[in-house]
Amino acid sequence: MFNKLNRAWLGTGMVAAATMVALVSCQKEELRNNGLETALTPTFTIEPVAGRTNTYVVKNTTSGAMNTRWDFDKGAGYGIGKYTDTVFFPDAGIYNVKMQAMGKGGIYYDAPAKAVTVATSDPNAGNLVQGGKMNAEDASKWTIHPISAGVTMQLTGGKMQATGGGWGHSAFWQKFDVVAGKKYRFAMTVAGSGAINMWCEVYFGSTAPVAGSDYSNGGIRIAMNTWAGCGGTAFSGNIAVIGCDGALVGKNGEVTFAASGPIYLFVKTGGEVLGTTGISFDNVELRGT
Repeated sequence: MFNKLNRAWLGTGMVAAATMVALVSCQKEELRNNGLETALTPTFTIEPVAGRTNTYVVKNTTSGAMNTRWDFDKGAGYGIGKYTDTVFFPDAGIYNVKMQAMGKGGIYYDAPAKAVTVATSDPNAGNLVQGGKMNAEDASKWTIHPISAGVTMQLTGGKMQATGGGWGHSAFWQKFDVVAGKKYRFAMTVAGSGAINMWCEVYFGSTAPVAGSDYSNGGIRIAMNTWAGCGGTAFSGNIAVIGCDGALVGKNGEVTFAASGPIYLFVKTGGEVLGTTGISFDNVELRGT
């Protein structure tokens, strides 16, 4: 009986889906046939703004467009925008800018994407952290730092992932330069299913980590810590906001440094049980404010 009901439900669902597609297609054809819609050929331009770092003017040049949607390849997807607008790319990289133009019947048409190459990061707002998106190609930007057996750290599936427990711990780190007295803001997406007796700590040290050794230079800046009251249940968010231990608690990640020069961003985690899904790290940033 269960299988029969399932097959009947699936059959009904497939028919409904096919009907919906047909209705949408018919509606589009009706709009065109009634003269309410004329198919557009969307076009747009994108040009750098003289004297402004990493800033570009985008312009919808589609004849007959009634509205515009832009996707600036920043992860947010399409959003309603102006016919002529400016876009700022703080970080170096290649961005595939896309645009959709709406006809008078309300149908959106896609323009061919345009690739924009940003050669250097903005000196103030650019991300000092390289490979912070944790994509496969970012593996070379990070040094994975095992400290004691029990916890495995690896970059996989677009995230840095720590799994295991057994009171072991592991870390990853990166070196970059900062400017004394300048205000920066740190952010990092951290997620887990809930852990037992766990710590997850961020350091900005002035001395280089030693392979196989623990690290605490500069003190804990921000942390998830079950003894301090966070990390014991499922969590996901910016550690600078949801963290409950360290000197940056309540400061939304804002940090300054006493001396200019190299800094070692060191992130470590460990404990008894890191949870069924482990702990993941992504979207690591340190930007000038």
